[in-house]
Amino acid sequence: MPGGSAQVKEEPAQRAGDTEQGPQASRLLLVERYLEYVRVEKRLAARTVELYALDLQKLKDYAAKVPVALTDVRNAHIRRWVAQMHSGGRSGRGIALIMSGWRGFYAWLGRQGLVASNPVQDVRAPKAPKPLPKALGVDEAVQLANFKKDSGTGPIDEGYSQISSKALAPRAAEAAFLELRDAAMVELLYSSGLRVGELIGLDAQASAEGNAAGQGWIDVQAAQAHVCGKGRKWRAVPVGRMAIAALEAWLQVRGVAKSPALFIGRNGTRLTAQSVWARLRSRSLQAGLSTPVHPHMLRHSFASHLLQSSGDLRAVQELLGHANISTTQVYTRLDFQHLAKAYDAAHPRAHAKGPKKG
Repeated sequence: MPGGSAQVKEEPAQRAGDTEQGPQASRLLLVERYLEYVRVEKRLAARTVELYALDLQKLKDYAAKVPVALTDVRNAHIRRWVAQMHSGGRSGRGIALIMSGWRGFYAWLGRQGLVASNPVQDVRAPKAPKPLPKALGVDEAVQLANFKKDSGTGPIDEGYSQISSKALAPRAAEAAFLELRDAAMVELLYSSGLRVGELIGLDAQASAEGNAAGQGWIDVQAAQAHVCGKGRKWRAVPVGRMAIAALEAWLQVRGVAKSPALFIGRNGTRLTAQSVWARLRSRSLQAGLSTPVHPHMLRHSFASHLLQSSGDLRAVQELLGHANISTTQVYTRLDFQHLAKAYDAAHPRAHAKGPKKG
């Protein structure tokens, strides 16, 4: 849209997108309708809808200051607001994410016939360096996976044992419950490279209701996890031997729950992403790691370590559920970083002094 000159379609007796209650009411109405659309029809995750709502609140605030109706926003407005966000210290990546939310909103308005073109379409966010994802070293990942918290139950400290919660005192039973659950989560995240949303979305077994709701499931016998990833794309990923052992131990104490979720809390309901983050952070520090670990770090570790061993980028892409190979290629940079460190540490000529200059 050169110069932001596109015209907005007019409705009889009022401007498109406005109501008799004025532009402010119109802004609220349009945004609420769009959020309902992405929640119900696109079936986006609740957290994604929350982020869209925050991004669109920024758009409403900017438009209110001009003032301009959302349907009258032009390319020049978007460029000005992007510049303001950048000068205010927001990162290029953060601005790009906000613009993505705005772009989707205006694409929807276009399909409703409320705008003739998308004012965000030709605007680019400021370039930002792409940081490498943080991954654990192999030894650190194994240290975390091998960690067993002393819960005072005896057999747990000796490994994954089939422990009946009924045979334990209440506090010991709760400690066993939490320990085996958290150990199984760590093993599964590192074994299969799951996103945290995919992990908490797993059910203990397959069901028609769960499948319709986009809930994955674990198949212990086949050593597979069936997960519903981004864009409601399903994939099956293998689950390693140690992760299967941890899951079998966890299922022994999980018992029959009111929730079909694989990973549940003390009250028997599905764990939240925030709970997994907190438990993993605490567990990694207890395991003696210098850096607190979050779920996505284990996903990065899975991908990096698998690529180092196999060199098969396409296989890693499929296991991670990446739609585009370029997303997976970041792990080749991690792999080179690993090789460079090994070279610097081991090669006899890595630190050799060069010839003196005359």
